[in-house]
Amino acid sequence: MASCDTLILNAIVHDGSGGDSFVADVAITGDRIQAIGALKGLAAEQTIGAEGLVLSPGFIDTHTHDDTSVICAPEMLPKLSQGVTTVVVGNCGISAAPVQLSHGLPDPMNLLGDAEVFRFPTFSSYVDALAATRPSVNVAALVGHTALRNNHMDSLDRTARPDEISQMRAELQEALAHGALGLSTGLAYLSAASASTEEVLVLSELLAAAGAIYTTHMRNESNGVLQAMEEAFGIARRSGVPVVLSHLKCAGMDNWGGSAEILQSLDAASHTQEVACDCYPYDASSSTLDLCQVDDRVKIKITWSRPHPEVAGKLLAEIAQMWRLPQIEAARRLQPAGAIYRSMSEKDVRAILRHRKTMIGSDGLPNDPRPHPRLWGTFPRVLGYYSREQKLFSLSEAVHKMTGLPARRFGFTNRGFVRVGFFADLVLFDPANIRDTATFEDPVRPAQGIEFVWVNGVLSYRSGSACGPRAGRFLSRQAHAR
Repeated sequence: MASCDTLILNAIVHDGSGGDSFVADVAITGDRIQAIGALKGLAAEQTIGAEGLVLSPGFIDTHTHDDTSVICAPEMLPKLSQGVTTVVVGNCGISAAPVQLSHGLPDPMNLLGDAEVFRFPTFSSYVDALAATRPSVNVAALVGHTALRNNHMDSLDRTARPDEISQMRAELQEALAHGALGLSTGLAYLSAASASTEEVLVLSELLAAAGAIYTTHMRNESNGVLQAMEEAFGIARRSGVPVVLSHLKCAGMDNWGGSAEILQSLDAASHTQEVACDCYPYDASSSTLDLCQVDDRVKIKITWSRPHPEVAGKLLAEIAQMWRLPQIEAARRLQPAGAIYRSMSEKDVRAILRHRKTMIGSDGLPNDPRPHPRLWGTFPRVLGYYSREQKLFSLSEAVHKMTGLPARRFGFTNRGFVRVGFFADLVLFDPANIRDTATFEDPVRPAQGIEFVWVNGVLSYRSGSACGPRAGRFLSRQAHAR
């Protein structure tokens, strides 16, 4: 080995395994990690001194709604600025592909943008668009169950007929053939709540042969969460596939303190099948305005409203008082709308974050004009606030939850670890100063402490700014099979 493209000297390496850190030099050539060790004499086109800085695998955002953003805003600054190098899109049953809007744009697919951004009638056309656009981060994609339903059903308030399920299966099969990770559902939303367990099961039967995965925004995340978990486990068990529970939580004040029981259920299922979950590090959720979640005890901030854009940024309680209406009636008048719900207990959030099966997912909404701060702050918040300040887990464990754990769960071969021969998706950050700066009042603020980010060996972010050519790739399940 005579030379390399980039040489990083004296980094504190957290390699993604969750094990002890070590100090080493790391060499990058092309899109791969070429060597790790004492490499000071190695010739390099670029040398970076990393004394006191942590070098880790690039973070994998396991739960995003960046489906259209990776095409329309390919710089992906909300993610690059956090050290994220890979995003998993297509969560909660909604995806950009395959989509044909012959029956309109149902809630919550409108979270991904207006009708004009849905221009991918097949999954392969979405893959082609990613190749043409080449976003700044890698993209792995699930197929949304609600998207499939909307393609073939004239009404979403019922279970699908056998002929409609057959058409959905054909589209899912095409997507799997072109590298989709698997199927996601959003059974809590009205657009999919009428779907029977059997409807989902008939679709998920295609996943095992393809080595694919099932992820789910469960049918209930509040008082019926345990039953919803059992449904999810049962679908995956009968289909013979791994399952990921999306943004696991105890929603609603009446359910605070329920994390112990939820995690016991997760542990029990893990003895007989492959299960995991993702979680974001905040006690507030964000989605479209859901009448079922309107509770006068909960602070609900309206982030947008189609009929009343002038109230964006106000609390629902303030709007209701202004209009002299009960909050539920004010919410009806605002729809369609978006909202942030302060409806979780910090104690429950911490318990779920700490669990060994929990990966980190931002669940950020890039198309929201007043987004939840998780869009810009999730990963630095885990590293700074929860690991360094609150000592919820070690830095090595925090990095593992963002890198090696999701790489293995989603089957990203040669990613998620700092190892020779692996793709050079890397982030160099200051462990003493990394922190989120995005707040609920001022949510569009980049994190502090992220110094360098490489995507497939290309330096893509440096000291607060994007740099270099966009180097992200589509991560096909076929190329990254478990």
